[in-house]
Amino acid sequence: MKRQRTVYEAAIESGVSRRDFLKMCTALAATLGLEYSQSKQVVHAMENGSRVPVVWLQFQDCTGCSESFIRSSQPKVESVLLDMISLEYTEVLSAASGQQVEDNMKQVLKDYKGKYILAVEGSIPEDDYLAVGGKSAKETLREMAEDAMAVVAYGSCSSWGGIPGANPNPTGAKPVTGFINDTPVILVPGCPPIAEVMTGVIAHIITFGKLPELDVFGRPKAFYRHRIHDKCNRRAYFDAGLFVESFDDEGAKQGYCLYKVGCKGPTTYNSCAEMRWNGGVSYPIQSGNPCIGCSEKDFWDNGPFYTRRAKIPGTQTTINPDAVGLGVVGLATAGVAVHAAGTVVKKKLDDKRGENE
Repeated sequence: MKRQRTVYEAAIESGVSRRDFLKMCTALAATLGLEYSQSKQVVHAMENGSRVPVVWLQFQDCTGCSESFIRSSQPKVESVLLDMISLEYTEVLSAASGQQVEDNMKQVLKDYKGKYILAVEGSIPEDDYLAVGGKSAKETLREMAEDAMAVVAYGSCSSWGGIPGANPNPTGAKPVTGFINDTPVILVPGCPPIAEVMTGVIAHIITFGKLPELDVFGRPKAFYRHRIHDKCNRRAYFDAGLFVESFDDEGAKQGYCLYKVGCKGPTTYNSCAEMRWNGGVSYPIQSGNPCIGCSEKDFWDNGPFYTRRAKIPGTQTTINPDAVGLGVVGLATAGVAVHAAGTVVKKKLDDKRGENE
């Protein structure tokens, strides 16, 4: 088996100083949710762990996931591409093309059997609507997944079927899990996923030598453990019952909660509100746009987006989104109802305390 250079060796050979290498490790620790004192563990892993070979396949996609990936800031994408991984095949970033790059992908099966990561972007058609290098998409997927250490499904298309799999689904599009059963699959949904989440999954594998802990749907818990609603910067306005009624009203100017104009934050699990986009600058809700739930299954069919909710009953401190939500945003809204019930109890206690005073 071909020996891979360690991450540290690759970094030094590419001109990275020891100081910058340690900065990269510290940034990785933060991305993985580790404490500063645990940075040493990351440093040790990078000094001794080999670069991970990666084969990146694209099927029915828009290349949005690749675009997001190359905009990672923590760690910077050049650190990922040049130091952390060995990108053996990709249609977007590869300098080679045609038979040369196809042969390189086949060579991975010989040199890195059981040691490489297969990244998949886009859904896979059931029928032969898509072929690359003379092979159908599902044939290529099964061949490359068989000897992979793990399959990482980047984006909602490869995770759930996404937009190609939306009704009426003319190509019979399916997610990775519709074809792969014997190789571990990590779902990283989003349209596209956050860049640092994408690189963070690979960083976890290199750091700990194992796959990240997954939730019941197969998503990394480190990045999909909270609803966007739970960490939303507009949450205080939700609790106070202050909502945007239309996109050009005074509430929108004041930054009120966007739930009534269609925000799906209460039913969407992702790191948008914590990690944010574009190097941590902002995320859709902070920028005034309701969450469309793009990281959730069948999000495209769960529209139309921005549909105004029915009038929410109750006063500003007794709002129960569940009263209007179960049929609109799904059973996951039940979690919001628990919070709303607590708000009602607090209001009654406050009123009683005021009467006694």
